[in-house]
Amino acid sequence: MAYQLDTYLKDFTKYIENWGIVPFYAEMLSVFINGFIFILLLALLDKLLKRVIVEVFKVFSNKTKTSFDDFLILTNFPRYIAHIIPLAIFKWFFIQLLVDYQVTLYWLLKAFNIYVILLILKILRSLLRTSRDYFQTKKEFHDKPLQSYLQVTMLFLWGIGIFFFTLELFDKNAMNFVLQLGAASAVILLIFKDTILGFVASIQVSINDIVRIGDWITFSKYGADGYVTEINLATVRVQNWDMTFTTIPTYSLISDSFQNWRGMQESGGRRIKRSIMIKQNSVKFLTSNELSELKKIQLVAPYIEHMEKEVIRSNRKHEVDDSLAINGLNQTNLGVFRKYIDAYLYELPGINKDMFMMVRHLPPTPQGIPIEIFCFSSDKRWENYELIQADLFDHIIAAVPYFNLEIFEEPSSKDITSFLTQHQNYKD
Repeated sequence: MAYQLDTYLKDFTKYIENWGIVPFYAEMLSVFINGFIFILLLALLDKLLKRVIVEVFKVFSNKTKTSFDDFLILTNFPRYIAHIIPLAIFKWFFIQLLVDYQVTLYWLLKAFNIYVILLILKILRSLLRTSRDYFQTKKEFHDKPLQSYLQVTMLFLWGIGIFFFTLELFDKNAMNFVLQLGAASAVILLIFKDTILGFVASIQVSINDIVRIGDWITFSKYGADGYVTEINLATVRVQNWDMTFTTIPTYSLISDSFQNWRGMQESGGRRIKRSIMIKQNSVKFLTSNELSELKKIQLVAPYIEHMEKEVIRSNRKHEVDDSLAINGLNQTNLGVFRKYIDAYLYELPGINKDMFMMVRHLPPTPQGIPIEIFCFSSDKRWENYELIQADLFDHIIAAVPYFNLEIFEEPSSKDITSFLTQHQNYKD
């Protein structure tokens, strides 16, 4: 076939010479015309092959159960594969056509090899994108940073590609080029510092499972509070609760502190930790009449009756003078109130009884005694969690007066005006 092509080119050159053109220019014109016509035919062949291969892939993908081949079509894999046959024909033809033009052939083959390297990178990128899109449809990979894996792999492949580009373009010896690259590593590190940091961070985030797609994170430094929607080599994208988006540098996830709510989402409940402030001067010992009145509160009645027996037993044992409430063992309204809250938590349907629950004193403050409720809601969804928490504290705040306690509240302008008016009326 090569012999037939050589014969054809010689005949074509003689045909042009018959037009009265000098043999040297006739040969150049023959090469140009045949090269141009061949490129047009090759372009038509390439277009035809792309259409045929794409259609074959579509027919094949419609008959298979897996969706992997569907994603191959979406990432243009068949189109890239269709270039292989025209490229092979292109190289074979021009080697025969330019056999007497070694300099031109030399640079043409360089351009050809560089394009082949680029095509290989595109095919590999298409396969990686296909794998990413395919695995994203699988439940077990839904929260994995597949985009980050893709970018890290592509960065590595582009590094190899640039290495071969340079070798091809400058006729470098591979070993010498590596040595020169090592000498220039300091400059490369400076130029690609952010990329390298992102590369390292992306690997650490993936290996250590620091953040997954779908995690709720709070990152005060960047004003992020919402769900992670994307993790890539350079940035992490967070959709905030107000539907805005915040972009966080990937490296910040390992260099700065942030809050990941995944543990709460995977646990049996969401924590409620809130306090009410009780006025200290409203705390007192309870009299028999007050205890009798509080026994009408069903949740706390068993506790009061139990404590009454314990008080009598202890005071008799120690021969306590019970004419003063401060002597011996006696119940306080705040102590009974705490037990009431504890009993109410066990009765409230929205509280997870299998998780930790506690009602405790915190150190007194100028605003009063903090009574902290620590428990977990059984429903972790934000709106339902807030409803459960609101219902709990609505009830507790409304229950405070029943125990002759008062909640501390900063005086308002109306309170001050009322006080001054009363004081003025008293003076008058």
